[in-house]
Amino acid sequence: MALFITSLNSGSNGNCYYVANANEAVLIDAGISCRETEKRMYLLGLSMQKVKAIFISHEHTDHIKGVESIAEKYSLPVYITNATAQRGRLHFKKELLHYIVAHQPVHVGGLAITAFSKLHDAIDPHSFIITGNGVTIGVFTDIGAPCNNVATHFNQCHAAFLEANYDEQMLHGGSYPTFLKNRICGGSGHLSNKQALDIFTTYRPSFMTHLLLAHLSKDNNSPELVQQLFTPHANGINIIVASRYQQSPLYTILPSIIGLHKQVTAPLMLPVKQLSLF
Repeated sequence: MALFITSLNSGSNGNCYYVANANEAVLIDAGISCRETEKRMYLLGLSMQKVKAIFISHEHTDHIKGVESIAEKYSLPVYITNATAQRGRLHFKKELLHYIVAHQPVHVGGLAITAFSKLHDAIDPHSFIITGNGVTIGVFTDIGAPCNNVATHFNQCHAAFLEANYDEQMLHGGSYPTFLKNRICGGSGHLSNKQALDIFTTYRPSFMTHLLLAHLSKDNNSPELVQQLFTPHANGINIIVASRYQQSPLYTILPSIIGLHKQVTAPLMLPVKQLSLF
């Protein structure tokens, strides 16, 4: 009873996140090439044959660059909103294209993938939670500002990919033109380190075990800075910074201990003192 997750790449040069149970897997976004996706999965001992679907969050190139080639090569269904497919000028065989609707779960084998809207400067952007085996994984990137949808869904997650795109001081003191700085921090761009930390400390559930900090800016952030910022607030949660250059390790995410106790003790009527064995 577990789900398995990795970041195959995370950043403005491409985003692709892998979530699986023992039998099937899905990709959330496909922003790196088919060849690079295959290579990074191979290095982790993962097979593309296990991937059963691709879910696309929005139409920006760093999230869709590889989707057409991957979907065509492996005959994978692509779940996307109609507006996103149109704006991204994506073309798939009719049988591969599936439109998603917010808050309506899509079932891929033993996985349930639910989309919800977010704030970002795209035509119809969505984030996702993936549920299976009593575990919930969230993918929260490309978010202009925290909102109720993000807070509510983050609070359900045993593990999450959470954007920490920029350090405010580095962004405002950097070389980006004013219009780009305003786009990034203007409420429909990306989350700052501070905004991400506020989400983490305010809305994390007691059963969260892993946080993968994602979509770091190459110019306005650093992995060391983010790690130093979040680690003092970890409270036992594994803090990992997802790389823009390589895949992360494959992490095993287990159901919460409380959830396991409820599932096991009710039918077996185990004495309370035995709970410490699990």
